[in-house]
Amino acid sequence: MTGTTGLKDLRVDCIIGIYPNERAAEQTVVLDVELDYDFAAPASSDAIADAVDYDAVAVSITALLKTARFQLIETMAERAAALLLAEVPVATAVRVEVRKPAAVPAAACSFVRVERRR
Repeated sequence: MTGTTGLKDLRVDCIIGIYPNERAAEQTVVLDVELDYDFAAPASSDAIADAVDYDAVAVSITALLKTARFQLIETMAERAAALLLAEVPVATAVRVEVRKPAAVPAAACSFVRVERRR
């Protein structure tokens, strides 16, 4: 019984970008994260130990983004997806979308989306 869990609009203030002004001050990125996994065990046990702890997912991604100081959101998305596959062994697939609201003044945001499977 495969299902999907995740986070919508996870906001993280971090250093992201290639321009000098972007390297000098944090800006907000917004992420959507989805993890596919078998819901059979958590659905029957009703125990967090059998489920993906999405609070822990948020903490891990936030820590990565705050320390890595990426230049490209492509790199950010790839590294976040790799981190999730490494830290959440029950996940069979992950999808990460990174949005950068301040990137292009005439647009709501720039974005990248990746999907990775085991």
